Amino acid sequence: MTTHAWFNCSAGVAGDMVLASLVDAGADPIAVGAMLAGLGLDDYALTFEPTQRAGVRSTRAIVAVHEHDDHHHRAWRDIRALLERADLPERVRARSLAVFALLAEVEAKIHGVDVDDVEFHEVGAVDSIVDIVGACAALEVLGIDTVSCGPVGTGHGTVRTQHGELPNPAPATVSLAAMRQIPLAGLDDRRELATPTGVALMAALADSFGALPSLVVSGRGYGAGALDVNGRANVVQVVVGEVAGSSGGPGQAVRLLEVNVDDVTGEVIAHTIGALLEAGAHDAWATPIVMKKGRPAHTVHALCDPALTETISRVLVSETGSLGVRGSMIQRWPQARRDAVVRVEGHEIRVKVAGDRVKVEHDDAARAAVALGLPLREVLIRAEIAALG
Repeated sequence: MTTHAWFNCSAGVAGDMVLASLVDAGADPIAVGAMLAGLGLDDYALTFEPTQRAGVRSTRAIVAVHEHDDHHHRAWRDIRALLERADLPERVRARSLAVFALLAEVEAKIHGVDVDDVEFHEVGAVDSIVDIVGACAALEVLGIDTVSCGPVGTGHGTVRTQHGELPNPAPATVSLAAMRQIPLAGLDDRRELATPTGVALMAALADSFGALPSLVVSGRGYGAGALDVNGRANVVQVVVGEVAGSSGGPGQAVRLLEVNVDDVTGEVIAHTIGALLEAGAHDAWATPIVMKKGRPAHTVHALCDPALTETISRVLVSETGSLGVRGSMIQRWPQARRDAVVRVEGHEIRVKVAGDRVKVEHDDAARAAVALGLPLREVLIRAEIAALG
C-alpha cells in the first residue's frame, strides 16, 4: 500500500499553508522542528496555532524571523549547498532540492540568466526556506509516499515584489503551472492567493493534478492563510489515505533526460551508463537510432529524481560530448521491493526481492561463481532459492 496526500488548493496555496495543513493532519510539530534543526539556521521560531477560517477549524503556521532583513537574498547555489550539507532524511533533502531546483529553473528563464546565477529574493528568505523544508519534513513524518493536487485558485490585478509591481498571478507562479500543466482557477480577489513557494511545492512534489483520487482516507488537515476572508475558507485542505500500488493510481514523478550521439564508441556509451548510475540515476540505457543522412547513432537515456536534473545532465554532456540535453517529466510506478544479502557456500550476494521475484546482483554472483568454480547460472539459481527461502 502507498500513503498518498491530495491537496485542495481551490482557495490558493502558500508554503506556510501547506506546512500547516500537514501538521493539522497529524504531523508532529516537534518531529518537524527536529528535522528543520538539521538545516543549522538560527534566528527564527516556528509555531503553530489553532484558528478558524470561515468557520472551519484549522491550523496556522507562523515563522518569526529575527533578522534585520526579512528578505535576505540567497543564490540557488547557496541554498543547494545548505540542503546538501544539512542533516536531513534523504527523502526530505531530495524533495526540498526538487522544489528549489524547479524554482531556480523558472527564475532563470524569466530573468534570462544561467540557473546557477539565480538569486532568490522572497523565496531565499529564512521563512520561505523553513516553509519549504518544513513541508517536506511534515510529509516525511506522516510517511507520505506520493502527492497529488487539485486546481489552484489565483487572484488578479498586480502583486508587489522585490522587483516591483508584477501581474497577479506572478510570472513565476504562471511559469510553474505551465511547466507541470497545473490547472489554475481565477477568483475575484486582488490578493496573491497562489504564491511561487506554494505552487512550487505542488509542481515539484505532485505526480498528478485533478480530482481527489480513490483513497481509503486516514486523515485530513486544514492549513490557514493569514487572513479570514469573508465568504471563503482561506485554507489549504489535505486529504491523507492509502491507495493500492498499481499503475491506476498516482505514480512517482521522474525526469527523463536524453542525448543523441553519433560520434562515440560503444565503450564510451557503456562507461556513460555506469557513470549515470553512479551519479544517482534510477536507470540508464542506450538505444540504436538512425540520424540524418543515414548515420547510425545512439540515444543515451537517464531516468532520475527531478532534484538530480542538473547533476545527471552534466554527466550526460561531459561523458558523451553532446552539445545539449533534452528532458521531460514522466511518471513511473515502481513495485515495492526490499534489499537483502544471501550466502552461497559462504559468499555474500546482494539481491532485490519484489513479491515472488528475485533480482540477483550480477557482479556478486559472477565473483562467487569464479571463486567456487561453478557455472554462473548455478550460482544465480542458488541465490534466488536462498532469497525466497
